[in-house]
Amino acid sequence: MKVQIENGPAFEVAAGEDSLLRGALRAGFDFPYECSVGGCGGCRFDLLDGPMATLWEQAPGLSERDRRRGKRLACQSRPQGDCTIRVRPAGSEPSGLPAAQRLRATLLTRRAVTPDLSEFTFRLPADVAFRAGQYALLYPPGVEGARAYSFSDAPGEPGAPGLWRFMIRRVPGGRGSNALFDRVAPGDAIDLDGPYGHAWLRPGAAEAPRDVICIAGGSGLGPMRSVARGVLAEAGTRRVHFFLGLRTQAELGAAAEVAQLQAQAGGERLRLTTVLSNPTEGLAWEGVTGFVHTQVEAALTALGRPFDAYDHYFAGPPPMVEALQDLLMVRQRVPFAQIHFDRFV
Repeated sequence: MKVQIENGPAFEVAAGEDSLLRGALRAGFDFPYECSVGGCGGCRFDLLDGPMATLWEQAPGLSERDRRRGKRLACQSRPQGDCTIRVRPAGSEPSGLPAAQRLRATLLTRRAVTPDLSEFTFRLPADVAFRAGQYALLYPPGVEGARAYSFSDAPGEPGAPGLWRFMIRRVPGGRGSNALFDRVAPGDAIDLDGPYGHAWLRPGAAEAPRDVICIAGGSGLGPMRSVARGVLAEAGTRRVHFFLGLRTQAELGAAAEVAQLQAQAGGERLRLTTVLSNPTEGLAWEGVTGFVHTQVEAALTALGRPFDAYDHYFAGPPPMVEALQDLLMVRQRVPFAQIHFDRFV
């Protein structure tokens, strides 16, 4: 099916493609998007002509005002024939990013990290490239639609060709995450689609490369561990300042994941700060308490360097992401090119 962009190029979408967004990206069109599962609204567009099916009528990425104006989400729309749409291309991604592919993958292992967070390792039928910090779509059995999860490893790690790893949190009442935990056992196969995402690790500058700030809240550990691994795999000397926000001492297994990276790096290139927002009384904890974004501001201020002396990557709950956007963009005026995150809601 042919999709024509108003006053722009046209591209073709395969009849079996599951959404306009995925078809556009696979065709090489730089469609704007963030979460790609209906939550953020980053892929809004206007349908000017042609048949288009809506996959999720109540997707939270559209406000009631958007719906009254006839806006649609590309990730929740499927062309039914030739169409004409209005959308502004993202225009920000460089060429050379790995192309997304939908493949059948087999679960090899599921390893517990905290009581409700596990790392899932899948084997793909081929070695599909991705960038540190990107994500993929997983299609849990018995659940309609896809769920987005970030890679928790870095590409090209020794002994891991054709393996994709994800940190997945079991969410109370979450149909997707509970299906992955309860219905997918080692040896089972599901569909994976990726890579996607804009928060991939950018290479350091040739001269005076900036150190990297990684800020993770909850399951944001996965993509931030991926970014940190990517930095440490570089031939250069860039350092990582890793801030990990957890709730209670029961989640400290997540900190052990980063501490292991720190030990492998010899403690010179990675510095870890763990913050508990609600430590359990009666259990030992002598570390920092409060919100992780507050500790980021205090720690970077204490280091005495301007905030724009770093590249900033972060992933976590929406309130944390919003607080960091305010801190970095509004109050510290860090250039947007040095701020990288994918918004999941």
